[in-house]
Amino acid sequence: MTIKQKLNALRILMKEKKIDAYLVPTDDFHGSEYVGDYFKCRKYITGFTGSAGTAIITQDMAGLWTDGRYFIQAADQLRDTTIELFKSGEPGVPTVHQFLNDKLQEGMCLGFDGRTVSAREAEELQELLQEKHITFSVNDDLIGEIWEDRPVLSCEPVMELDIRWTGKSRADKIAEIREQMKAKEADTFILTSLDDIAWLLNIRGNDIHCCPVVLSYLVMMENELRLYANAAAFSEEIRSNLEADGVKIYPYDDVYSYVQTISSDKKVLLSRANVNSRLVSNIPSEVTILDEPNLTLLPKAVKNKTEMENERIAHIKDGIAVTKFIYWLKKNVTRTTITELSAAEKLYQFRSEQEHFLGDSFDPIIAYGTHAAIVHYSATEATDIPLEARGMVLADTGGHYLEGTTDITRTIVLGPVTAKEKKFFTAVLRGNLNLAAAKFKYGCTGLNLDYLARGPLWELGEDYNHGTGHGVGYLLNVHEGPNSFRWKNLPGNPAPVLEEGMITSDEPGYYLENEFGIRHENLVLCKKAEKTSFGQFMCFEPLTMVPFDLEGINPEEMTERERKLLNDYHQKVYTTISPYLDEEEKEWLKQATREI
Repeated sequence: MTIKQKLNALRILMKEKKIDAYLVPTDDFHGSEYVGDYFKCRKYITGFTGSAGTAIITQDMAGLWTDGRYFIQAADQLRDTTIELFKSGEPGVPTVHQFLNDKLQEGMCLGFDGRTVSAREAEELQELLQEKHITFSVNDDLIGEIWEDRPVLSCEPVMELDIRWTGKSRADKIAEIREQMKAKEADTFILTSLDDIAWLLNIRGNDIHCCPVVLSYLVMMENELRLYANAAAFSEEIRSNLEADGVKIYPYDDVYSYVQTISSDKKVLLSRANVNSRLVSNIPSEVTILDEPNLTLLPKAVKNKTEMENERIAHIKDGIAVTKFIYWLKKNVTRTTITELSAAEKLYQFRSEQEHFLGDSFDPIIAYGTHAAIVHYSATEATDIPLEARGMVLADTGGHYLEGTTDITRTIVLGPVTAKEKKFFTAVLRGNLNLAAAKFKYGCTGLNLDYLARGPLWELGEDYNHGTGHGVGYLLNVHEGPNSFRWKNLPGNPAPVLEEGMITSDEPGYYLENEFGIRHENLVLCKKAEKTSFGQFMCFEPLTMVPFDLEGINPEEMTERERKLLNDYHQKVYTTISPYLDEEEKEWLKQATREI
């Protein structure tokens, strides 16, 4: 079916069920950023393939809301579908909730699959729309009813991580979370975020593309731990090991009936922002719910010493692969045909030569020329273009290793570049270097430091329409909360204090539609610096070990300190990576990291 035909089929079903507006978020049943093929209802009904967005369908209109990363892509993919693009955050553009409040009339019905909307958002909608006496239909998956060839739920084999990778046993992690439960006087802890469950149980899977997680729900009590998952995904050995630590597996969907049996005198701790509304609504109304951030959130983000050391190793491996790739690209762009897709394949080949490489941490973004102005461009057979010996290519890629997860962006000069391109290449790099060199008092958040990255662009009256940095998981989601770098707070998601052991990306950028795009990204590890009479000071250690392209830099636009920061970083890259290169590559790297 075409998008228009799918919308028509959905509207017929909405009429039958007396639903006036149907909300289709991106989420799966676990609030994951990326979702498995079974859950891609929003993509199915709109044709938009970006990782973030919400659709609303009524009888007389359809709209898609997405953020600045995807404005260009969404406009292109929604063409001729009758779906209107709402650019989230732009002046005059209503939010999803504002739109529903304006659009829905007295007594109308709003529908959505309650498993794909968080309990917090569902409650916000009910509160917002109560004056109009709006009713809710939340138990039907209407997209699923019209989706004839829908993929099946994933059931990929589960693997168990040894303590040499995790630094802490499953039993110790469970004991620590139970201590937190006790401190909060909670009898039960419900956890549905897939990365949190994987971290807590020291298991990994492959149920979401590029995200090594296992479709599951977890319910923890003082003397019992119930894991709701597809048992077929677990080997007998892993099931036995889990049981030895008190973890028993139950059928995936049974969690909804189980929570109905929770005794009314119990206190249940969960995060309404993360647990889906259908699960929460199935808990008896007499049960006390303690709405708090997941108890696993901070322990997962603060890497232990083993994880930190492993991540350093992962980034050396990744640095070798990406450095080899850049050399290969520059050497061969005039000799043979290289396209965006074939370049991505070549980089994957370099990574796969590294021991313990498991796969990409997200779909690679290899964006040449004007494509780089699309912040999260992803090449397809239809859009794939050859790279030429002029201008720049943006390569935002990452890998999963047993030693950890990587995420790196390099903007690579392939031939002559304009003075304008150099100007912004240099401004963005200055921001990256200044943030990485930050020294700050303990207690600061990413909000305090974001200006260091944006400053060189703000001085020019320019900016970029995305956050400066996100947390990164340990062999988990490449985007992991709660740590980040951004210049303004997000409602209901306050920036946390930066703790020793947190890994965050440092990735300022600049994008000029139909011209070029630039992004420079390293991962940085938060560490303690000296402690003085003024308190504990903190700093960052760069994990990423890959040169920045000197051919894109105008050194005269950098301060003496910034040039020294770059020279010092490049010296470290050469010292770390050169022993793993052949003579030709080593000689090139020496030039690529020369002092400026």
